[in-house]
Amino acid sequence: MARRIIFGYGGVLAGVIITAVGVSFFLIPAKIAAGGVSGLATVVYHLTRFPVGVTMLVLNAILFAIAWRVLGSVFGAKTLFGTVMLSLFVDLFSQFAVPITGDLLLTSIYGGVISGIGLGIAFRSGGSTGGTDLAAQLIARFFPTTVGQALLYVDGLVIVLAGLAFGLEAALYALIAVFISTKVIDVVVEGQSYAKAVWIISNHAEEVGQAIMERLERGVTSLSGKGYYTKEDKEVLLVIVSRVEIAEVKEIVREFDERAFVIIGDIHEVLGEGFRRL
Repeated sequence: MARRIIFGYGGVLAGVIITAVGVSFFLIPAKIAAGGVSGLATVVYHLTRFPVGVTMLVLNAILFAIAWRVLGSVFGAKTLFGTVMLSLFVDLFSQFAVPITGDLLLTSIYGGVISGIGLGIAFRSGGSTGGTDLAAQLIARFFPTTVGQALLYVDGLVIVLAGLAFGLEAALYALIAVFISTKVIDVVVEGQSYAKAVWIISNHAEEVGQAIMERLERGVTSLSGKGYYTKEDKEVLLVIVSRVEIAEVKEIVREFDERAFVIIGDIHEVLGEGFRRL
């Protein structure tokens, strides 16, 4: 348990430090407010010179207080830890930060990538940085919208404010940074798509499954299904293969049943025999 706690908080801290590097050395000097509390704090900083970290801490404290009263303790100690640490490190790094490049496109790309990696590590470690996540939950509580849609509205509002404060071009670069950051977060948290899941519905499921096990040496799971229109019982085969094996799977199915129904989907992470250990 102690080891799990240490690695959990260590992961959140590492993620927060990486995020602070992306925000302090790239986004803030270039006036790129890439959504969230950090984006709003960036706007406030360039208009008033009030420290970004302090602004983030104040805004998060207000959101935490409201969320606690309305939603209860929906956030854990790791989220509170991550929020405070991010504010501290952003202000710490901002004292030494100098613009690394004058190219706003490079700044938005690298700022989005680095902050996305950091946030992804924090999320994967079970933490968060509070901010607009809590704001989105509050909006979804009182208005007919989902948390995901509410998060989009909040980040969009921050980008609009950045456009009003810094100009339309800065808002466009902020959109690039937000898009890249969210994609990088998904890759870090879920993993890069590297495997394929194949569902096979065939009248020759026995032959198809046996061939896949023998030729590819992959495990096959048999699921019970039923055709809703025909009311006939169907055997559904599920197999997980690498991307390079997908062509051979289709060839095997075609060999035994050209009228089979096949569904192929991307898999971001596979844990277990034949893949990575759990």
